[in-house]
Amino acid sequence: MTVSTSPSGPAPPDRLVLADLPSRADRLFRRVTSGAGLSVLALLIVIGFFLVYRSAPTFEASGFGFFTTIQFDPASGRFGVLGLLYGTVVVALIAVAFAVPLSVLAALFISDYASPRMRGFLTGLVDLLAAIPSLLYGLWGFSFLRPYITPLSEWLTDNLGWFPLFETKPGAVLFNSMFVAGLVVSLMVIPITTSVIREVFTQTPPGEKEAALALGSTRWGMVRTVVLPFGRGGIIGGSMLGLGRALGETIAVSLLLPQVPELTTHLLEFGGATISGFIANNAGQSGPALSGLMAAGLVLFLFTLATNFTASVIISRSRSGAGVDA
Repeated sequence: MTVSTSPSGPAPPDRLVLADLPSRADRLFRRVTSGAGLSVLALLIVIGFFLVYRSAPTFEASGFGFFTTIQFDPASGRFGVLGLLYGTVVVALIAVAFAVPLSVLAALFISDYASPRMRGFLTGLVDLLAAIPSLLYGLWGFSFLRPYITPLSEWLTDNLGWFPLFETKPGAVLFNSMFVAGLVVSLMVIPITTSVIREVFTQTPPGEKEAALALGSTRWGMVRTVVLPFGRGGIIGGSMLGLGRALGETIAVSLLLPQVPELTTHLLEFGGATISGFIANNAGQSGPALSGLMAAGLVLFLFTLATNFTASVIISRSRSGAGVDA
């Protein structure tokens, strides 16, 4: 309850203004949504404690060497996550490097160039692509895309082989490589990244866009000086959310990579492994091997959680207008 005041003092009782109180439905909805949010948080905590508990024997046996060892061989008792983590990050970065430019262009077209009717259709299409199971992407990439990406790998190594990342050994096999896996994973990253970036672009103040056009700016000039600076935080946040999706991708990489942990700069050659794909291919293990897989899963869990949390913070700041240049 608030009381309106005047220079001479408080207002008489008959001028009391009652503040709006939330209705019963509003209070119920708030409790339900709060409970759902707390349930998700509790589930994350339970998963984290479970992974810590099941991976404790591996950390006790390997110590810090678990993070510096490339080999992951239960038969010899050597457990290391370095090779798996390297492959996970490389595949994710390749996916983001291809997905982000395409996502930015697609989001710009939907928000500033497409007609209202086409905008609604494309928005629904992008959301539909984000809902397609990753298994279908993986099977499509393994059966259909892989033969078409291999000639691209050959062209890169023949014409740009002087660059270390495109260099290959003589007679090297160029399919089932981290480059092929990264391209397929990028197809899964594009929809979610496009959705986030488009949402931020659509929040650009219309007055600033109209002012730029009124001053004689072209459509591209308006986009370059108004829309892109305003959506910078959304581009970064959407890219990091896409990176989080790429880091945790399982089915596609388990089909497209031989899951051999290694550190290599020959990204076009056969080989490579990721944490999620390696766990999927060795899920039937038991004993110390299972504990090692749990430890690798804990590393991926923490790494992905930190990436998504950072992305959420950046997106929240962009939506509130923080960090945007005037």
